[in-house]
Amino acid sequence: MNESTDKYSGMARKIDPAKGKLGVLLPGMGAVSSTLIAGVLLVNAGYSKPIGSVTQMSRIRLGKRDNPRYPFIKDFVSLSSLKDLVFGGWDIYDDNCYQAALTCRVIDKQELEPIRKQLEEIKPWPAVFDAAFVKNLSGPNVKKAANKMQLAEMLMRDIENFK
Repeated sequence: MNESTDKYSGMARKIDPAKGKLGVLLPGMGAVSSTLIAGVLLVNAGYSKPIGSVTQMSRIRLGKRDNPRYPFIKDFVSLSSLKDLVFGGWDIYDDNCYQAALTCRVIDKQELEPIRKQLEEIKPWPAVFDAAFVKNLSGPNVKKAANKMQLAEMLMRDIENFK
């Protein structure tokens, strides 16, 4: 267990190490989300490195400058492993994550092939969507309810079911 000082209260507190699965819920399964998910799955399968990930590739300097202690951030801070991440989310389109990744064309199809099955298993839940706020977008995978509170309750149920 690490001990740190809370920056607001100035009091020391203990931080338990990360353990178990970490759910990552994403609003939308388009280019950014499908790339994130595919990237994590490719790293976990050994097909890629986590290039661009501060927590996975960057180091932190400890102590004085003349003391050469530079551990990786992931080894210094108790973070969940990339293997512990579990993805879910909402989208107004009902394409699974593999279909979304192909449509967005951020990662080439042949690079997605080793993780295709995993990506196909990630299917978006119907999204809360109001065309009044986004004029040029519409899709079939949208929650229907009488009011915003009911929509919010549907989202809360999605989150509980995901857990």
